[in-house]
Amino acid sequence: MRYFPIRLESILAVRCFAAISIILALLVPVQGLAPVRGLALAQALAAEAAPPVPRFVSLRSDKVNVRSGPDISYPIEWVLERKGMPVEVVQEKNNWRKVRDIQGTEGWVNQALLSSRRSIIVTGAVRTLRQEARDNAPAVARAEPDVIGQLLQCEGDWCRVEVSGLRGWLKRTEFWGVYPSETVE
Repeated sequence: MRYFPIRLESILAVRCFAAISIILALLVPVQGLAPVRGLALAQALAAEAAPPVPRFVSLRSDKVNVRSGPDISYPIEWVLERKGMPVEVVQEKNNWRKVRDIQGTEGWVNQALLSSRRSIIVTGAVRTLRQEARDNAPAVARAEPDVIGQLLQCEGDWCRVEVSGLRGWLKRTEFWGVYPSETVE
């Protein structure tokens, strides 16, 4: 095996070339976007990748201040205190999200306090989690109203959820946190 001495200047030149190549690649128009340059391209790519509104998310913390407007200068209207609770994002402004809770109350929350992890909250009466997505499937557990669980997937009228470590199927109409015809995988 032969060793060739590599000079520091050569390494720097290679790194410089790689950085310039990446920058030039970012300046090339992306398919489906109008030709833009520099910062405008980055903003266009971010907008293209932004999740849709409205959408469901969950609370990342046990204490989330909900404000009357999209900035810390606005007063706190109320505080949500259930980590994992689903809320619906109905509007966005910079790092702020206008959310709606299960009662329909709306307010502004900093995006850092929200998680894209999907959750559900059981509604109405005590609900039966089933082993399979059918009415006569054996029961796994029963969940009381206002219990929060994780949304795993949805197929037709049924969704697979996890509540207190137990997995099973609930009808979409038995909880809040998913749209009527939304596909969740």
